[in-house]
Amino acid sequence: MKNKPLEMCLLFDFYGDMLTDKQRELFDLYYNEDLSLSEIAEHAGITRQGVRDAIVRAEHTLRQVEDKLGLVARYGQIDQHIEALSADLKALGRINANYMQNSEVSRLVARMGEHIRAITG
Repeated sequence: MKNKPLEMCLLFDFYGDMLTDKQRELFDLYYNEDLSLSEIAEHAGITRQGVRDAIVRAEHTLRQVEDKLGLVARYGQIDQHIEALSADLKALGRINANYMQNSEVSRLVARMGEHIRAITG
């Protein structure tokens, strides 16, 4: 993933509970609240270097867990497949409406669309 903040936020969403409370707090302030290291250090009552070290350790932990479990990568793959399925389903619906006009195909297309919506929320 090329966008480090996005990658880190995804990893945090999936694995944030693996971090210590302090790491989680500092990481959240840095990546989600977009505070500087100095601002976080002042808020937490520690040095700027202490904040940086905690965030680097948290990043390392999150990457290690992803390397072992691969949930973020799998989520990205599933999302891509769902988008492709949705596009194919729309095309099938158009083909049926314009050429075949088969009521059973229409029902199946509608049901498949409902399943995709249920998966994606």
